[in-house]
Amino acid sequence: MKVAVFGGTGRIGSRVVALLDAAGHEAVPHGLSTGVDLVSGRGVAGAVRGADVAVNLTNSPTFDEASPAFFRASMDTLLTAARDADVSHAVVLSIVGADRVPDVVHYRAKVLQEDLLKEGPVPYSIVRATQFFEFVDTVLSWTADADTVRLPTTPLQPVAAADVARVVADVSAGPPLTGTVEVAGPEVYPLDELGRITLAAHGDGRTVVTDPTAGLYAAVPDDAITAGEDALIATTTYRDWLAATG
Repeated sequence: MKVAVFGGTGRIGSRVVALLDAAGHEAVPHGLSTGVDLVSGRGVAGAVRGADVAVNLTNSPTFDEASPAFFRASMDTLLTAARDADVSHAVVLSIVGADRVPDVVHYRAKVLQEDLLKEGPVPYSIVRATQFFEFVDTVLSWTADADTVRLPTTPLQPVAAADVARVVADVSAGPPLTGTVEVAGPEVYPLDELGRITLAAHGDGRTVVTDPTAGLYAAVPDDAITAGEDALIATTTYRDWLAATG
């Protein structure tokens, strides 16, 4: 099976490519660094030519009002090219709970991406993941200064990127789901507690201040971005991942 992986050189994409290749498939990574641009369309027709599956792991470069335009343009380009090339399966990586956070533009944009895929001409699968372990430091940086990190108590169920990649690879190698599968980590943390665990593991002496108004996750209601009961639950814990990654 030949699989065109857009965003195939990134954190998730490079792992997906390696897993698919190891399973005996031909996975080809595509991205700006390989001359393929889903927004402009440059190189996309050639990238999907002869492919059985097209996997879209690209993400908007910003989380602001530009996000919807990015996802509309990239999905329109991909689905048109995939249809013309007789691709039989399109896979997209999205976010758990995206439809439950309408006040955050990036989440609305991911729902738009999902809807375009569902309404499009190619049989599809959607993999929704919770926040990556690898992104926690970035989340803390949004509301940090020299002495403190301000964080709300929003529940998060973070997951290792490697565990997400395994699910994406498995779904990509299988038949279209015509639906959605969720993947999440094994533990739920209030974000402020997650911040304290992270700072302690890094030997960072800053103080976490609980602030219900701080950062993007302040707009997330209740447990909107934790996984549902039918989700695939990965086994890697956050503390084990921190210990393994230093």
